[in-house]
Order: sequence, then C-alpha cells, then structure tokens
Amino acid sequence: MMYEMLQRAASNAMAMGPTVLLQGMQLRRPIDVVRAPALSVDDKRTILAAWASDFYAVDSKPALRQLPGTPEPASIDDVQAALKELDRRSGI
Repeated sequence: MMYEMLQRAASNAMAMGPTVLLQGMQLRRPIDVVRAPALSVDDKRTILAAWASDFYAVDSKPALRQLPGTPEPASIDDVQAALKELDRRSGI
C-alpha cells in the first residue's frame, strides 16, 4: 500500500509540485531526503532540485529555501550538499 501511494505521488509530482512527495514523511532537512528509503533516486532528485529553486527562496533571505510542509528553512548550501551526496550514493 505504501509503495502504491508513493507511485501515485511520484506520477502526480509534475502537476502538484514536489511537496506531494513529502506528505506523511518526516523530512526536515535536505539530507533526510537523501536518506529516505521509500523514495526513488529520481523522486529524491525532484524534491531536492525543487527545494533549491528560487521559487522556494525565503523573502529577504535568498540563501534560505523552504518547501511547504517543512518545519524550517534550509540553506541553499545544505540543499546543494544533499544533491552532491545523492549523486555520490547513486554513482553519478
């Protein structure tokens, strides 16, 4: 059941945005996305790339990003570090 829910969420991610992939998950920091076993590498990359987007920049603090549903902003450096770690773990 969890797998089917994640597959549906991934299929709708383009239309609904990356926050749909976070529903019901305890992802507080970018590195938590990398460590989430229930997400595919592509889903992780989608979430992290969106998190890095200027669309989620905090007003007046462009070095911070916050996805809806996350408890606090993350620095762009943390998001980029998580993307690099994901690449390292997936052999890219």
